[in-house]
Amino acid sequence: MKLLYAWGIPGAGFLIWMVLTFTIVPALMRRLRKKGDESRQRSDNLLSSVLGTPLILFILVLGLKLFLDAIPSIPAKWDKYTDALFLILFALAVYLFVDRLMIEILRRYGKNLEIVTSSEGMVKAIYRSIILIFIILIILDSLKITITPFIASLGIGGVVIGLALQDTLSNFFSGIYIRLDKPIRIGDYVKLDPGEGYVAHVGWRSTRIRTLFNKYLILPNSKVTGSAITNFSLPGLECGFSVNVAVSYDSDLEKVERVTIEVAKEVLRETEGSVKEFQPSVGYNSFGDSGIKFSVNLQAREYINQYLIIHEFIKRLHKRYRSEGIEIPFPTRTIYTKNGDSKKEVSSLPPGAKPATP
Repeated sequence: MKLLYAWGIPGAGFLIWMVLTFTIVPALMRRLRKKGDESRQRSDNLLSSVLGTPLILFILVLGLKLFLDAIPSIPAKWDKYTDALFLILFALAVYLFVDRLMIEILRRYGKNLEIVTSSEGMVKAIYRSIILIFIILIILDSLKITITPFIASLGIGGVVIGLALQDTLSNFFSGIYIRLDKPIRIGDYVKLDPGEGYVAHVGWRSTRIRTLFNKYLILPNSKVTGSAITNFSLPGLECGFSVNVAVSYDSDLEKVERVTIEVAKEVLRETEGSVKEFQPSVGYNSFGDSGIKFSVNLQAREYINQYLIIHEFIKRLHKRYRSEGIEIPFPTRTIYTKNGDSKKEVSSLPPGAKPATP
């Protein structure tokens, strides 16, 4: 009878404790969630989402501790295992709370962070590994197990892994730099040492560039961060460019400038992808071997649009120059003979063109 009294009352109390825990805590979480929905308090919703299971586990651990303190003393050899059980269950409750809290924070507040949304699995794996390592170290230390060799082994193992994965880690940290500093973004048109194209994907190891031929140029992240990058989408999409032209020395430069600007305005007005309100300009820049060189400044809405604009501009400018009698020079050279005579020869004469008279 005495044994039944010593074990029965604590056992009944622990049973009632469990029933109340599984009844009151879920009701409290529902109340907290309802209050958060009504007041639109993010903190209440956050707590109701992450506190349920960890709180139940923590209260059960507390009830089990009270139950063991109330019953007759158990053999001393079992004390070590019960202490370990309490510590493990308490650590599990803490881990579940922190894990759920981090998941909710990432879900609610990480939407605006590209590095989080695109690498959620990697972020979860990193913080879960860190939490588990700390919990294991705390448990071992509480059980009077020396953790110094374990920490030393972790340090040595980290050095070995770092040396073995040097290239991988270099690409990994380069990927973090790209995501945080954002020299390139998804959809940007960029030019790197190996090639150019649209940024299609920035991963933890490599970056994918989609070329104009619809092929992927896959570069290690360390190669991207170590290259000179020209981002044609920053700070804006509109892109200015120049077309190099030359006319013969006999040309009327005032007329050339007027005709060229007229053609440039016509092309910008009628060609898709151009900045129609842009005012083109002409700038003479050098006396070439065969003619006077100048640049025509145009503007496109995106870098890729310049190719079509240049195509249309050269076609129409060539046609207009021919109708206006403006000569486009071709390479020539003058050869001097021993008797002092000179003879002009034509190099790379275009089909159907007549060489100039010496």
